[in-house]
Amino acid sequence: MRKKILAVTACATGVAHTFMAAQALKKAAKQMGHIMKVETQGATGIENKITDREVAVADVIIFAVDTKVREPERFKGKKCIEVPVAAPIKNAQKIIEEAISQI
Repeated sequence: MRKKILAVTACATGVAHTFMAAQALKKAAKQMGHIMKVETQGATGIENKITDREVAVADVIIFAVDTKVREPERFKGKKCIEVPVAAPIKNAQKIIEEAISQI
C-alpha cells in the first residue's frame, strides 16, 4: 500500500552526506511506489522545508541525521524513526521498510 513518508537528512558538516541520503531515499521510495518528501538541513540552512500540512498527512517520518534536527517540535506526535545519515546511502529501501513497520 502506498505510504506518505517524510524525511529529514542532516550530517555534521551539512554537505555531501545530507544530499546523498536525500537522493537515496527519494529514489528508493519511488521504486517502492511510495510518496516521499525530503527536507535537507545542511550548511546552507533548511531546504525543501516540510510544512505542517505535510506532517499532518504523513504516515511516518524518517530522520537520517548525525546531528540534531532543527525545529523538531513540528513532528511531535508522529511516528518517527532515527538512523545515521549514512544508513540510507547504504540501503535506503531497508530504512523505508523499517519506517513503515512502525506504522
